Amino acid sequence: MEAEISSGSNESASKAKLRHETREWLAYSDVFGLILDQAIISTCRQWRKWGSEFLFRCLYFSKPAKFISLCAILDASSATTTTVTSSQGWWSRRLHISRDYHRFTGQTTMEDVEQSLVSIIRHCPNLEVFVVERPLGAAFGPIVDALSRHSHRHLHTVRWNIPGESLAKVIWALNSLPCLMAAQIDIETPVPFAQEIACLGSANEMRLKLPRLQQLSLYGYAEEFLEQAVGWEIPALQSFSIDSGTSSHDNPDIIEFLKQHGANLTLLDLHLGPTIDLPVVLDLCPNLSTFTFNSDWPFPAQDDGSSELVNHPHWNVTMIGLHGLSYAFGVGYNAVRASSQPMSARLFTRANELNFAALNRRNFPKLQRIRVLSRTVLNDLNDENGPQGEGYQRWSKWWKACVRAGIGLEDCTGQSLGVLPQDESVDIENDEEEDIDDEGEEEEEEDSDGTWGTDESDEEEEESSEEEWESEPPLPEPNARVMELSRLLEEVRAMNATRDEALIRRIRIPRPPSPVDQ
Repeated sequence: MEAEISSGSNESASKAKLRHETREWLAYSDVFGLILDQAIISTCRQWRKWGSEFLFRCLYFSKPAKFISLCAILDASSATTTTVTSSQGWWSRRLHISRDYHRFTGQTTMEDVEQSLVSIIRHCPNLEVFVVERPLGAAFGPIVDALSRHSHRHLHTVRWNIPGESLAKVIWALNSLPCLMAAQIDIETPVPFAQEIACLGSANEMRLKLPRLQQLSLYGYAEEFLEQAVGWEIPALQSFSIDSGTSSHDNPDIIEFLKQHGANLTLLDLHLGPTIDLPVVLDLCPNLSTFTFNSDWPFPAQDDGSSELVNHPHWNVTMIGLHGLSYAFGVGYNAVRASSQPMSARLFTRANELNFAALNRRNFPKLQRIRVLSRTVLNDLNDENGPQGEGYQRWSKWWKACVRAGIGLEDCTGQSLGVLPQDESVDIENDEEEDIDDEGEEEEEEDSDGTWGTDESDEEEEESSEEEWESEPPLPEPNARVMELSRLLEEVRAMNATRDEALIRRIRIPRPPSPVDQ
């Protein structure tokens, strides 16, 4: 590995990349990052001061007891300093509470967690990202109140996980954080229909003003939240995602929401069970460039064998993502289920074929790529080494149609849907008699059996790989300390270039003779 490291932006301060000896950027794990930070602060006092800034940049919690211990550390660091900038919490940019954190053990209670988190937030005035992957119960209100008091100037990204009865707290929390740019709300339980007004209280039909919110993502039981969001002012909204998860009865009113907020959207992600009127949706969102929907939705068929997805061509969509496709490729659990329920499987696959046929340049003139987004389907394809039976014929048909139209068929990572990840097999030929002059050279051969029966994907993969080799991500902008170190290095180089070698030889102290030579 080379000692070349690229830190992420403030939005992803916990992420960093290093460059491999092959000149390819790779994201290193959180464990490696922690080891690197610990090595930096163990070098010397000055490096410890600088390294502590990176060590406290991201606060990630997997155990409730760590709240209390970190709170004590931050209290101690602030008590021994005269300015708030010298406190360790000043450098924190991200606070992340994992969903998999251990249950409360010993004497740790929710009240202790609440008090500790409130104190930690008080020490972090520059907090930019706040992520909670698990409901905090009654502690959610005081924690959000602390955010609005101490971190409202810089906090721009939040993710909250709440039960349905805490929906009013979320609305009030959004109202107290007007500088938010991205929000993800995970609602784990529904709001009882008979208790909607009682649960919302004074937050019912409250008109929020979120002038900077650009990205809104909803997961779970979002019907009531979306109904309230229809009346909000979100002029900068560009990205909207909604995923009903395992709920099949949640039926949010997407059309009414898009009537108010769909004009400026550039990304729309619809992962829902109930069918949505896509022609109306696309008419309400004329500026979309990325659009995803459930390809299992049935739509009326046209005479050309495609479904009716648009009322007229959409001129801005360049990428379309497909959820669903559970029965399309004949793999996984649904392949076994299809043998016992052939009629249901036939309905799904027919909807898939009609919808895919509608993804053409006639309906979407600027369409460049189609991506399969289901992780379950992609994992099943990987486990079974590609489509099976009728699924292979269907994939081959779709692949050829995309090639003819000049549209890329990809998986969720951007790789071609038909090229499985393979380990390179390296063959080293070492002939002692014939290749003496070429000793040390190695001949590498790549296994080309990773496709599902097409040679055109190899050529496209080689072209894309060449483009990736040619383009390199830009280096991060230097900060004050990097500039200071750069100036010191330049001075050392200048002194080294102008030094008088003759003078150095005259003043150099000779070594004493070795006892062996005597």
